[in-house]
Amino acid sequence: MGPYRILRDFGNDTFQIDLPLHLVARGVHPSFHASLLRIHIPNDDRLFPGRSFEHVVSSTTARAKEWNVKEILNHSNAGQHALFEILWHTGDKT
Repeated sequence: MGPYRILRDFGNDTFQIDLPLHLVARGVHPSFHASLLRIHIPNDDRLFPGRSFEHVVSSTTARAKEWNVKEILNHSNAGQHALFEILWHTGDKT
């Protein structure tokens, strides 16, 4: 989740975070201990497609984005062992 801006350092390893209103409405408290926070490193969507917050979690303000397959390029095996090569509308192949 995030990144979220730090609004306040309480001086005891606790920080107040600028949370979106939909999380506050769900009862998420805006203060967190430093051990629960991480420095934000942006996702490289070419290496790890679909790891953005919108793909992982649905919120009350926005539905999770659906994957948009342009074409199934290849497949092998069947059932639980089926493998597919997919061309996504983003141009990525997996």
